Amino acid sequence: MPTSLLQVGLVVGWLAIIGGVAEGLRRTSAVGPEITRKVVHIGAGHVILLAWWLQTPAWMGIAASVAASAIALLSYRMPLLPGINGVGRDSLGTFFYALSIGLLTAAFWPQGLFQYAALGILVMTWGDGLAALIGQHFGRHPYKLWDVQKSWEGSAAMFVASLIVCLCILGGVYGGSGAVGLISLVVALIATGLEAFSKFGIDNLTVPVGSAALAYGLISLML
Repeated sequence: MPTSLLQVGLVVGWLAIIGGVAEGLRRTSAVGPEITRKVVHIGAGHVILLAWWLQTPAWMGIAASVAASAIALLSYRMPLLPGINGVGRDSLGTFFYALSIGLLTAAFWPQGLFQYAALGILVMTWGDGLAALIGQHFGRHPYKLWDVQKSWEGSAAMFVASLIVCLCILGGVYGGSGAVGLISLVVALIATGLEAFSKFGIDNLTVPVGSAALAYGLISLML
């Protein structure tokens, strides 16, 4: 089997598994739709690690992003992704999620800088995903930012998850150092601020792109 076909098969297979788990939860359990969405949100984001490991070509990620973006837009009008989007839902988060993968792949994949695309996607995947879950279930101290209600508990989860992701990826690539720790701290703080403004799901674009660009800029300056 040609390498590219194997790569496509593994990536599609992983996404199919995540989608199947989410649909199974929706149909057979009492979990709410937000839990189902976050299963997909967190699970699907790890496709970036699979793509990194397989060294998939940039065109593959960009093509997948275009296809997923189109499907996401259609799903807001038709029940294509019932476990992820509701028809008429006022958030474009799924579309921005798919778009961010394509943008980061186009920006960093051709240069061999896979770590920045992975960092941006996983900061969104884990940080934003856990922020929503923790905030909704354990948020006791709300605050508002431009009419968007958040909780300090959710923002704390976002910060901690983002910091861990940055430390793992940057530390794994560049080694542990004070500079890497400082860069990770700054990226986590900015990502948390970007996530706080999530109207229409725009944080699914601003968090990954902003985190990746900031990490790249700071690493270029400091290391």
